[in-house]
Amino acid sequence: MNNETRNNYILHNASQLLTLAGGPQRGSRLGELGILENSAVAVRDGVIIAVGEFGDLQRDFPSFSHLDAEGHVVMPGFVDPHTHLVWAGDRAGEFDLRLQGKSYMEILNAGGGIISTVRATREASLEDLINQTRRRAQLAFTSGTTTMEVKTGYGLTFESELKQLQAIIELNEEGPLELLPTFMGAHAVPPEYKGRTDAYVSLVCDEMIPALYKWWQNQHPQRALPFVDVFCEKGVFDLEQSRRILRTAKKFGFPLKIHVDEFESLGGAQLAAELGAVSADHLVKTLPEDIKVLSKSNTVAVSLPGTPFGLNEDEYTPAKALIEKDAILALATDINPGTSWCESMQFILALACRKLNLTPAQTIAAGTINAAAALGQQHRIGSIEIGKQADLLILDVNDYRHLGYRFGINLVSTVIKQGIVYPIK
Repeated sequence: MNNETRNNYILHNASQLLTLAGGPQRGSRLGELGILENSAVAVRDGVIIAVGEFGDLQRDFPSFSHLDAEGHVVMPGFVDPHTHLVWAGDRAGEFDLRLQGKSYMEILNAGGGIISTVRATREASLEDLINQTRRRAQLAFTSGTTTMEVKTGYGLTFESELKQLQAIIELNEEGPLELLPTFMGAHAVPPEYKGRTDAYVSLVCDEMIPALYKWWQNQHPQRALPFVDVFCEKGVFDLEQSRRILRTAKKFGFPLKIHVDEFESLGGAQLAAELGAVSADHLVKTLPEDIKVLSKSNTVAVSLPGTPFGLNEDEYTPAKALIEKDAILALATDINPGTSWCESMQFILALACRKLNLTPAQTIAAGTINAAAALGQQHRIGSIEIGKQADLLILDVNDYRHLGYRFGINLVSTVIKQGIVYPIK
């Protein structure tokens, strides 16, 4: 199929059609794949217009072309709701240091970690930043990610943060991977503010966020406002500093996200629920009382198993406790240069099966419809339903359980983004 010209077609002959219909899946519902057999999907102008028996769709849409899934699994495209995709340089040397026994926070306090990437990103031109990021975006797309959230946070000056935002916007316009931006000026305390965290928080609240709002309204008035995120963690931004930043962002109408409980619990999960954040992410050290509050909210709990894996740590998100309390659980790669350089949601699913004790079906739901909810986009992506964007995958297997069961290879044979077909292999 020509990926530039064929807009109206019926995708048929799937061994299993995973619809994920019915919205985000809380608690024990996680893993309801809505599997249809001998079914097909009709796509017109990038939108799903029918799901049903192939014969019925042929009758209803006689002029449509046919796309044969060849007896393989068809499912929604992966949604990656937490990434740091845009950066310059690498931190391979720090990986070596961690293997020698240095902790993440030790490296950060010595001027490494996020701060080393800040230096490289500040020095990179916009063109260099786009060129370095483009390859990572391409790898994510060919691995089945059709929509991805992308944070700033490696500039920590307003000008450099805007440069990252511009890179995200330009790469989104290039496509085919759809990128949703997040402003994260509060990713770390920049070196010039070392020991003066409150002063930097004032800069973020009094200058950066208002300037971002004005810039966005002038430059992109038709686009939804980006998310605003903060790293609520000991040695970074404490609970009250995080509350101040997020309250300021909320006052301007920015939707909220928050990094919480990666290394210590500061109460950030409850703050996320209190402020109506769309998601609370990491959630490794989350306490039972915080899980209870989070689970009673609509804030999505986003687990990033690639990060403890990348840090060679033993503790992961308490996914079973979140499910037991009826939370909405999602998965993401957390792709970044320091702890989780991983473009593949497929690998994250495999890791979640092993380290979070989830079934393949649960990981698929967490990486599609629930991940879409972690971006506030469940109304248009994340499932195969009439009226939704035609973001679909054809796998190279006939049983969905190969996702999670297998790892280290790409099981996606075709990616469909907004109805356009991109053969991968």
